[in-house]
Amino acid sequence: MIERRPFDSLGGADHGWLNAKHHFSFASYGDAKRMGWGALRVWNDDTIASQTGFPPHQHADMEIITYVREGAITHRDSLGNEGRTEAGDVQVMSAGSGITHAEYNLEPGTTRIFQIWILPDTRGQAPTWGAKPFPTGERSGRFVPLASGFKEDSEALPLRTRARVLGATLKAGETTQYTLDEGRYGYLVPAKGRVEINGVRLDARDGAAIRDESLLRVTALEDAELVLVDTEQ
Repeated sequence: MIERRPFDSLGGADHGWLNAKHHFSFASYGDAKRMGWGALRVWNDDTIASQTGFPPHQHADMEIITYVREGAITHRDSLGNEGRTEAGDVQVMSAGSGITHAEYNLEPGTTRIFQIWILPDTRGQAPTWGAKPFPTGERSGRFVPLASGFKEDSEALPLRTRARVLGATLKAGETTQYTLDEGRYGYLVPAKGRVEINGVRLDARDGAAIRDESLLRVTALEDAELVLVDTEQ
């Protein structure tokens, strides 16, 4: 089963400095049919104006993954971490027992990110933060784990949940595949470009909620950049 969720159907809010679109219920947007997908709870498509950002605020017991699509985001937190994550790269904050953080666009232009939240397998652990570059050329034609709770994904940023966040880039006409194990949930969003997944067409920034599909076959109808989350129920 693949349910296409067109970008135009997503909830959201325009705060001036922030234009946010929500694939799942979030903040003032509530939809009983879109409360999450497996352990995936939040997928926000955020456009952040230059010299603005999210002021310090707290989280606990959530795996928060930021995929930078354009521009860069600067992170600061109560552990003393500070870092700048550029387009195509990823940061992971395991909120654990509690962490206060801020995320700013200090760039001269707009920053666009995907903000993804996944429930952890355990609660109350010490909070952590990390970031890593993932050159798009190194995921050309295939899905590469960017963040993962599986030990075999040794090059990925660590997650405290049995989930993977994967990225791929495809040239127009190129096809790649991904195996989704029985009982797991997938959610795919093209950051750029139009694609077809198992016969279902997606435009850029559409979502595809996937389950009971053992093999995902993705073909790019134009040059595309993909993000896929694979989680437990």
